[in-house]
Amino acid sequence: MEFGVFILAQQRSYEQSSQQVILNSIEQTVVAEQAGFHTAWYAEHHFNNYSLSPSPLMTIAHVAAKTHRIRLGSAVCILPLYNPARFLAEVGFVDTVSNGRLELGVGSGYQEFEFERFGVKLSDSFDIFNEFLDLIPKGLTQKIFEHKGKHLNMPPSSVAVRCLQDPMPPIWITSGNPTTLGRGMREGHNLFITALLNGNPAISDLRARMEQVAQDQGKDLDEDVKFGFLRCAYASDKASEIDHYLENARFQRRVSEALKHRRAQSEDGYMIKEMPSPTDPSFEQLRQNLPVGSVNQVIDKMLEEISILRPKHIALQTQLGDFDQATMLRQIELWGERIIPAIRKEIGQASLAVA
Repeated sequence: MEFGVFILAQQRSYEQSSQQVILNSIEQTVVAEQAGFHTAWYAEHHFNNYSLSPSPLMTIAHVAAKTHRIRLGSAVCILPLYNPARFLAEVGFVDTVSNGRLELGVGSGYQEFEFERFGVKLSDSFDIFNEFLDLIPKGLTQKIFEHKGKHLNMPPSSVAVRCLQDPMPPIWITSGNPTTLGRGMREGHNLFITALLNGNPAISDLRARMEQVAQDQGKDLDEDVKFGFLRCAYASDKASEIDHYLENARFQRRVSEALKHRRAQSEDGYMIKEMPSPTDPSFEQLRQNLPVGSVNQVIDKMLEEISILRPKHIALQTQLGDFDQATMLRQIELWGERIIPAIRKEIGQASLAVA
């Protein structure tokens, strides 16, 4: 079982500068490596405080110089917002400067707010994304390649700085679309899925949907497919810390939903107002749904979720809203010292019992 940290780099208010948010993200990565995490993942969003991570590849190139072992992943590059020639060149460069540690997560995007500002139609995102999935393997594995499509065109070209990983970095596809997930399985890519802030019933439903997609592709979900699970989780004996984490989780959900459904409001054109929603989960629902509580409670809940979903990778959301950095770093260390080893031990014993 692999564990990663997912770094969204949020700015909940002007009490934190954009520089501090970015520096915190870098420090979280360094501490995650020291704590033994397998991967650090970086989001991509634009033009508001939901996430201050505009370029996962640029972030990876920077933190590669400050780390040595941890894998570094984009979660995700929003492909319809990229020029394909620049994207391929930068992937080769980033895999080189990271000494072959790049995990290439890609997605089609969902925030029309962002697409409008890049001059791309959200309605075209699915088609553009699929063309990119045709283009990327050609560009990264062939010395000379070309592509002629409806949205993307490349004359005969060669990526000058070649990837170190052979034949190319692992590709991770993030999507809830069965067609996209099916293509990912069919072509041997890894997948990223999430149950958001929902509990075991949603995780069970997620497992069933993944099994159906795998069956439709003639695949065994456990044997043939590597998929990761993005999850919010937090361990503490202090009720106030748990409440603050859950408050920040609800903040993230509110802003994300507002941007997705074009309900976002801002008094200054940048900082998105946090507006309550009729669909807001209560703190009690979140405590029941998520792995939060004491160390032992978190371990038990994580093991329960793993037994239902059976992912190969879990990416923990380590930074939400305005959670202070010192507390966040201690949380990362706690997972590395106590929670992850305990989960792996239990999984290992369960595997031996089955064998």
